[in-house]
Amino acid sequence: MLRKAAIAAFAVSAIILVAANPAGAQTASADDTARFLAGMPPASDSPLAQFTQDPTWQQHARYFNSAFGTLDKNQFAKIRAWSSAKLTDPQPVLFYMFSGPDFLYAHAFFPNATTYVMAGLEPTGPIPDLMRLPRGSVGEALRHIEGSLSTILTISFFKTHDMRMTLGASRVSGTLPLLYVFLARTGKTIQDVSLIKLDEQGMPQPVNAPSSPGMRNAAHGVKIVFAGSDARIRTLYYFGTNIANDGFKASGFAKFCDRLGTGDAFIKSASYLLHSNGFSDVRNFLLRHAVQVLQDDTGIPVGYFAPDKWQLHPFGRYTGPIAMFARNYQPRLTQLFQKGRAEPLDFGLGYQWRVLGSNLLLATRLEPPQPEASESIASQGPDVQPADDQAAAKKTSSKSNPKTQKRTAAPRPAPFYFPFFFGR
Repeated sequence: MLRKAAIAAFAVSAIILVAANPAGAQTASADDTARFLAGMPPASDSPLAQFTQDPTWQQHARYFNSAFGTLDKNQFAKIRAWSSAKLTDPQPVLFYMFSGPDFLYAHAFFPNATTYVMAGLEPTGPIPDLMRLPRGSVGEALRHIEGSLSTILTISFFKTHDMRMTLGASRVSGTLPLLYVFLARTGKTIQDVSLIKLDEQGMPQPVNAPSSPGMRNAAHGVKIVFAGSDARIRTLYYFGTNIANDGFKASGFAKFCDRLGTGDAFIKSASYLLHSNGFSDVRNFLLRHAVQVLQDDTGIPVGYFAPDKWQLHPFGRYTGPIAMFARNYQPRLTQLFQKGRAEPLDFGLGYQWRVLGSNLLLATRLEPPQPEASESIASQGPDVQPADDQAAAKKTSSKSNPKTQKRTAAPRPAPFYFPFFFGR
């Protein structure tokens, strides 16, 4: 009853909002919009400030204050300490493929990056303009955002059903509102937001610019310029695009990434897509351009890291994939973690999200990367469950936590099954 009353109250506020802004004379800044959606007070002179007195927004703020406060204490404070100790030579550029809108973990592990490149299948959506929404839509949007973030705030990744059911059902749609929330909640100030698409050379263009005939599948995304508490200007790119072999190059995204040169790579909860030959282009790109790769076992198969080019540092425990991905068991990864070299983790993430079941592999390049070189990466072998390892994989998956097996029981993923689409 209280929830219904709060929603009704917000609907009344929305009526006032529309009435006060019939011609769109007032427009809230991107930063104020982000703070409002994140349950944080916008600037006192923002047109959104008056709506923070609404009971629905205040309840939303209390929920996010509690959820993000708990997450920071139990998860991100530990990740920041780990990152500071282990990632001692971070690069300015971070490539986070298969990320969805997960700026939270990108920032926790790589807080010093100045350019974040993120990609997923979910579209960016329009730039949110809360002052133009009809009555009732703002309260509805807040509820949908809460629903969209429920799993990443608890088990570290997005789920398909949550994303599709919530983001598409609201007038504040797409991944951009979630990126707004994460930027605000990590203490960033948004300075500029622009929707973009890529041309044939991988150069960002305004989304309404004419497209050449050869770029019908151009990658569309958003460029967000922001600053942290140190006032240093940083840039976040998110592209809602297909990065399988039929999309990575054809969309202009490969050339866009290549223009950025070398950087770090982060892979988490990636549905083992990089184990597939259908994603060999993006896999080879990362192996050629990354100075260091931080990933869980859903990332690049360990067999692709040539021992004369990479130094491997395992952390946590590798117990094999969850049941639905049992075919992606890696015997060589088991051997690596069983050599007594794996250091403990005091936080959990990924599909094996409990602390005692999580794993990370830090692969550090021994020599500077040469992006233009066509090294024979595939010759290393993928180590993705050869025939004689079927029994070992079955044995490993049978040791998984029964509750985890039950929770993750689902059909096999589709070919383009991205990490934040997990749990279909």
